[in-house]
Amino acid sequence: MNTVRLGTLLVVLFGILPGVAAAEDSEQAPWRSLPLIEEGKVAPSWTHIGWGTFAVDDGSLRTDCDERGMGLLVYSKERLGNCQIRVLFRAKDEKSNSGVFIRIDDGILDWAKKESVAVKREANGKLSPEMLKKLMDASEREEGVWYAVHHGYEVQIMEEADAAHRTGALYSLTRAASTKPPANPWRTMIITLQGDGVHVDVDGQQVSDFDPAGKGVPPRTNWTEPKREHKRPQVGYIGLQNHDPGDVVYFKEVSVRPLPPTP
Repeated sequence: MNTVRLGTLLVVLFGILPGVAAAEDSEQAPWRSLPLIEEGKVAPSWTHIGWGTFAVDDGSLRTDCDERGMGLLVYSKERLGNCQIRVLFRAKDEKSNSGVFIRIDDGILDWAKKESVAVKREANGKLSPEMLKKLMDASEREEGVWYAVHHGYEVQIMEEADAAHRTGALYSLTRAASTKPPANPWRTMIITLQGDGVHVDVDGQQVSDFDPAGKGVPPRTNWTEPKREHKRPQVGYIGLQNHDPGDVVYFKEVSVRPLPPTP
């Protein structure tokens, strides 16, 4: 093939490829909102488990934490399988701790009818050894929100933390790339669920990937981290976490859409 014909072929090929990509983009399904608020209250499709609550605050939901323990707002209307989940959130400060739970199995809804273990904090806000032991036992027994910890995955929200526990990491299971919060306080997290895998983007930047069957899954190192032996479902519930007193995080939107078509 002579140089002129080769050059013409390359121009044609590279002229076609952007058009193909554009066509694929145009076929992407629109986002479907999972309403957070109805009639000035938390929408009834969400069920709260554990302590604390979520308050309606200027069109968004704000974590309202309780010293007695963590809470989890579960979207109980449906379970989600292969899809993308988009969450718009902002944290009061870099230490504010929350998370988006995914792939929680059906047993989580049993805890909506049960009272979770409660602790009491000292005047300085810390837990005494006795109260800490109480929480450790609740985690080991997988009670309340701890059920979701061990039978689901938490995509962490917390800016000031190490790579395995900061925004975009599957808590203790992956290391998230560092991201700089944008000028706009609202951040966009997109969680892609495909098969057993989980892919996380924050503000358009890929931050973590997780394959539970992969060789790089780190061992569990302390009681706050999820147990590795439980298999999480490919189709499961999602939830929004409220953590400890002082951890203030706002959620403005949770939306879902099917995975984009495979090229």
